[in-house]
Amino acid sequence: MTKFEALINLIHSMSQAEKKAFTSKVCKKKVTTEYVLLYNAIEEGAGQTPSEIRSSYSIRGKSANFETTVKYLMSLLLDILLDLRKEQDSFYSLFNKILKARVLFEKSLFEESFELLHNVKRQATKFENYYALLLAGRIELEYLLILNFPDTDEKTLLKKQFDVNESLKYLRKINEQSSLYEILKHRIATKGYARSQKEKDELNDLVYSELSIVASFGPENFEISKLHQLFQSNYLISVGDYESALRSYAELNNLFEQNKHLWSSPPVYYVQSLEGVLESLRSIRNYESMPHFINQLKKIESNSIDFDLHVQCIVYLYELFPLLDKGNYLAAAQHMEDNRTNIYNNFQSLSLARQAEISLYTALIHFGNKQYSKAYKFLSQIIIRGKNYYYLPLYRTIRLVNLMILYKLGDFELIHYEIRSIKRDLSGSVKGYKIEKIFLKFLLRELPSSYRKRELLWEKYNADFSALQHDVYEQQVLHIFDFTAWVEAIIKKVSLSEIIAGRNSQAQVSSAQV
Repeated sequence: MTKFEALINLIHSMSQAEKKAFTSKVCKKKVTTEYVLLYNAIEEGAGQTPSEIRSSYSIRGKSANFETTVKYLMSLLLDILLDLRKEQDSFYSLFNKILKARVLFEKSLFEESFELLHNVKRQATKFENYYALLLAGRIELEYLLILNFPDTDEKTLLKKQFDVNESLKYLRKINEQSSLYEILKHRIATKGYARSQKEKDELNDLVYSELSIVASFGPENFEISKLHQLFQSNYLISVGDYESALRSYAELNNLFEQNKHLWSSPPVYYVQSLEGVLESLRSIRNYESMPHFINQLKKIESNSIDFDLHVQCIVYLYELFPLLDKGNYLAAAQHMEDNRTNIYNNFQSLSLARQAEISLYTALIHFGNKQYSKAYKFLSQIIIRGKNYYYLPLYRTIRLVNLMILYKLGDFELIHYEIRSIKRDLSGSVKGYKIEKIFLKFLLRELPSSYRKRELLWEKYNADFSALQHDVYEQQVLHIFDFTAWVEAIIKKVSLSEIIAGRNSQAQVSSAQV
């Protein structure tokens, strides 16, 4: 991604409050500069390609070097975003105060510097921010050393050193626990869930190490307790103990609810945790447990319109997924209509990633209801602006769904063009999925007319698809949409909803038997 493309994505991801902060800063100067012209060109060019935006800017901006303007605007926007974060998040605020304390000390305002560092230490203890606590404590000791320990007896010095060592101890344990959680997630992502006793036993070394860390600290530390519940829930899901995993998720939610003083404003990390829980529940098709966590999202209040929209979008999607996963496209269409005002009327205010997500699943709703022209129209707004979305993991799936729509519309000339384009991308450094290659070949083949030959053809494809069901890498695509179900529906000449509903029922029975 070029710096200009990154700048475009940054501006389009900014909330209304963030854009207002930039506008206010610009208005104070009362001069229209080159970077303001560039900002306006990007802001007004929503839906345009980077080259079109640059052409629009070149008409307005005459003197400044383009690359220099891009760098300056990016730096300015980051400074503004950082200023806003300092007022919303204790993490940013604490480190900002540490920097101010350094400036005060350099200006020989020693008393003011120490007072600010003490304030940081109090706040860091309250918010359990051991990074800030360690840094503030270490800087305080360095400054005392430089000043030859004024008004500091040895007992006080030892207490300050002890506090620094305690912070280091907490950070070391948190790092060790985070490392174990990261290894667990990596094993799940690369090897899949444990299917045999041997595979379960291979995870025991992680479990024992994680439990020993928790036992050494107890439940009073929020970060360690949070990581513990995340580790346990993911481990339990990986070994098929869904009931115990659900209890861990409930305890994780209770932990957040009991520590609201640690939430940022708005509570970004709490929402991320809830979304992670919902994604895990969806992955094991435990739809019955999802409403509880969706309701927790609905209870969240903030002063940010953009954040509220972000939360509403998550709620909308996770209320939609069970309907799509079960092939209930009529109910999904009704759910879409019920949310037209709060989601679709605010589509341009969503982040690029959410826009892509909403567009994809909306296209699938129309596709499932055989409204192929509507599906194509909705998805084309992402395809046309492909450069803006190219780096999103979801974009490759969007292109495959677009081919599926074109197939039903009978536009085989455009299908051939798109397939050539996709193959060019796959021939580069990007690792391709097996399902992509099988799917692209299927779109180009002529299907037999007789029922018997179609049955034999499906047996051939089904053998290939069965291997993909146990391939963790391939499931990254099939989890979003099961293209193998559509291929089966086409070959057997039955409705997509019928195939998906049947597969979902089988999957839920299999999960219940684990």
